[in-house]
Amino acid sequence: MFRIVWHTISMAAALAISLSATGHATWADAAGADATSQSAETTTDVGSATEEAKAESEFRLLMVEQVGCVYCRMWNNDLAPIYPKTPEGKTAPLQRVDLHKPFPDDITITGGKPLFTPTFILLQDGVEVARIEGYASEDFFWGLLDQALKKNGADYQPLSN
Repeated sequence: MFRIVWHTISMAAALAISLSATGHATWADAAGADATSQSAETTTDVGSATEEAKAESEFRLLMVEQVGCVYCRMWNNDLAPIYPKTPEGKTAPLQRVDLHKPFPDDITITGGKPLFTPTFILLQDGVEVARIEGYASEDFFWGLLDQALKKNGADYQPLSN
Protein backbone atom coordinates (compact mmCIF):
# COMPACT_ATOMS: atom_id res chain seq x y z
CA MET A 1 0.00 0.00 0.00
CA PHE A 2 2.84 2.39 0.91
CA ARG A 3 4.44 1.85 -2.52
CA ILE A 4 1.22 2.76 -4.33
CA VAL A 5 0.77 5.95 -2.32
CA TRP A 6 4.43 6.92 -2.72
CA HIS A 7 4.31 6.22 -6.47
CA THR A 8 1.14 8.30 -6.85
CA ILE A 9 2.65 11.25 -4.97
CA SER A 10 5.89 11.01 -6.96
CA MET A 11 4.04 10.96 -10.26
CA ALA A 12 1.90 13.96 -9.27
CA ALA A 13 5.01 15.91 -8.29
CA ALA A 14 6.78 15.00 -11.54
CA LEU A 15 3.73 16.05 -13.56
CA ALA A 16 3.50 19.38 -11.74
CA ILE A 17 7.19 20.06 -12.31
CA SER A 18 7.07 19.14 -15.99
CA LEU A 19 3.98 21.26 -16.60
CA SER A 20 5.50 24.27 -14.87
CA ALA A 21 8.74 23.79 -16.84
CA THR A 22 6.81 23.92 -20.12
CA GLY A 23 4.99 27.07 -19.08
CA HIS A 24 1.55 25.48 -18.69
CA ALA A 25 -0.54 26.54 -15.73
CA THR A 26 -0.83 24.10 -12.84
CA TRP A 27 -2.76 23.97 -9.61
CA ALA A 28 0.35 25.38 -7.93
CA ASP A 29 -0.04 28.54 -10.01
CA ALA A 30 -3.33 29.37 -8.35
CA ALA A 31 -1.88 28.92 -4.87
CA GLY A 32 1.33 30.82 -5.58
CA ALA A 33 0.16 33.49 -7.97
CA ASP A 34 -0.81 35.84 -5.19
CA ALA A 35 2.50 35.36 -3.35
CA THR A 36 4.50 35.83 -6.55
CA SER A 37 2.58 38.92 -7.60
CA GLN A 38 2.79 40.37 -4.09
CA SER A 39 6.56 39.90 -4.06
CA ALA A 40 6.85 41.43 -7.51
CA GLU A 41 4.66 44.32 -6.38
CA THR A 42 6.80 44.75 -3.28
CA THR A 43 9.88 45.00 -5.46
CA THR A 44 8.26 47.47 -7.83
CA ASP A 45 6.62 49.42 -4.98
CA VAL A 46 10.09 50.43 -3.91
CA GLY A 47 10.02 52.16 -7.30
CA SER A 48 12.28 55.16 -7.52
CA ALA A 49 14.46 54.07 -4.61
CA THR A 50 15.26 50.83 -6.45
CA GLU A 51 15.84 52.69 -9.71
CA GLU A 52 18.20 55.12 -7.95
CA ALA A 53 20.10 52.21 -6.38
CA LYS A 54 20.46 50.58 -9.82
CA ALA A 55 21.79 53.81 -11.28
CA GLU A 56 24.37 54.18 -8.50
CA SER A 57 25.55 50.55 -8.46
CA GLU A 58 27.76 48.89 -11.02
CA PHE A 59 26.23 45.55 -9.99
CA ARG A 60 22.68 44.23 -10.39
CA LEU A 61 21.21 40.85 -9.52
CA LEU A 62 18.85 39.66 -12.22
CA MET A 63 16.31 37.11 -10.97
CA VAL A 64 14.92 35.01 -13.80
CA GLU A 65 11.61 33.51 -12.68
CA GLN A 66 8.38 32.03 -14.02
CA VAL A 67 4.81 31.60 -12.84
CA GLY A 68 4.33 28.37 -10.91
CA CYS A 69 7.97 28.00 -9.88
CA VAL A 70 7.95 26.57 -6.37
CA TYR A 71 11.57 27.55 -5.74
CA CYS A 72 10.91 31.13 -6.90
CA ARG A 73 8.06 31.24 -4.41
CA MET A 74 10.37 29.92 -1.68
CA TRP A 75 12.92 32.66 -2.43
CA ASN A 76 10.15 35.26 -2.49
CA ASN A 77 8.92 34.11 0.92
CA ASP A 78 12.36 33.65 2.50
CA LEU A 79 14.44 36.50 1.11
CA ALA A 80 12.54 38.98 -1.08
CA PRO A 81 11.38 41.15 1.84
CA ILE A 82 14.87 41.49 3.32
CA TYR A 83 17.11 41.40 0.23
CA PRO A 84 17.02 45.16 -0.52
CA LYS A 85 17.98 45.91 3.10
CA THR A 86 21.10 43.70 3.10
CA PRO A 87 24.63 44.78 2.11
CA GLU A 88 24.37 42.42 -0.87
CA GLY A 89 21.03 43.95 -1.89
CA LYS A 90 22.46 47.44 -1.68
CA THR A 91 25.53 46.41 -3.67
CA ALA A 92 23.55 44.49 -6.33
CA PRO A 93 19.93 45.70 -6.46
CA LEU A 94 17.42 43.09 -7.61
CA GLN A 95 15.82 43.18 -11.03
CA ARG A 96 13.23 40.58 -12.04
CA VAL A 97 12.69 39.07 -15.49
CA ASP A 98 10.20 36.43 -16.61
CA LEU A 99 11.89 33.41 -18.22
CA HIS A 100 9.42 33.45 -21.12
CA LYS A 101 9.68 37.15 -21.95
CA PRO A 102 12.48 39.08 -23.67
CA PHE A 103 15.28 40.35 -21.49
CA PRO A 104 15.91 44.10 -21.26
CA ASP A 105 18.08 45.51 -24.03
CA ASP A 106 20.69 46.87 -21.61
CA ILE A 107 21.66 43.36 -20.45
CA THR A 108 24.28 41.09 -22.01
CA ILE A 109 23.90 37.42 -21.05
CA THR A 110 27.14 35.51 -21.63
CA GLY A 111 26.12 32.12 -20.19
CA GLY A 112 23.24 31.43 -22.58
CA LYS A 113 19.52 31.67 -21.90
CA PRO A 114 18.67 30.33 -18.43
CA LEU A 115 16.94 26.95 -18.35
CA PHE A 116 15.97 26.77 -14.68
CA THR A 117 14.10 29.07 -12.36
CA PRO A 118 15.03 30.82 -10.34
CA THR A 119 18.31 31.70 -11.94
CA PHE A 120 20.18 34.62 -10.41
CA ILE A 121 22.53 36.40 -12.81
CA LEU A 122 25.02 38.85 -11.36
CA LEU A 123 25.51 41.73 -13.76
CA GLN A 124 28.41 44.14 -13.70
CA ASP A 125 27.73 47.21 -15.82
CA GLY A 126 24.97 45.22 -17.55
CA VAL A 127 27.15 42.21 -18.44
CA GLU A 128 26.79 38.77 -16.83
CA VAL A 129 29.74 37.95 -14.58
CA ALA A 130 28.29 35.13 -12.45
CA ARG A 131 25.25 32.89 -12.22
CA ILE A 132 23.44 31.01 -9.46
CA GLU A 133 21.02 28.39 -10.76
CA GLY A 134 18.22 27.36 -8.44
CA TYR A 135 17.40 28.07 -4.83
CA ALA A 136 17.88 25.46 -2.12
CA SER A 137 18.12 27.53 1.05
CA GLU A 138 19.15 30.87 2.47
CA ASP A 139 22.59 29.59 3.45
CA PHE A 140 23.49 28.38 -0.03
CA PHE A 141 22.12 31.53 -1.68
CA TRP A 142 23.98 33.99 0.57
CA GLY A 143 27.20 31.98 0.36
CA LEU A 144 27.15 31.74 -3.43
CA LEU A 145 26.17 35.38 -3.87
CA ASP A 146 28.94 36.47 -1.49
CA GLN A 147 31.51 34.47 -3.48
CA ALA A 148 30.28 35.90 -6.80
CA LEU A 149 30.37 39.49 -5.54
CA LYS A 150 33.84 39.15 -4.01
CA LYS A 151 35.23 37.37 -7.08
CA ASN A 152 34.11 40.31 -9.22
CA GLY A 153 35.55 42.99 -6.96
CA ALA A 154 32.44 44.21 -5.15
CA ASP A 155 33.34 46.46 -2.24
CA TYR A 156 30.91 45.64 0.56
CA GLN A 157 30.90 44.14 4.03
CA PRO A 158 28.51 41.18 4.49
CA LEU A 159 26.67 41.00 7.81
CA SER A 160 28.14 37.58 8.62
CA ASN A 161 31.72 38.90 8.83
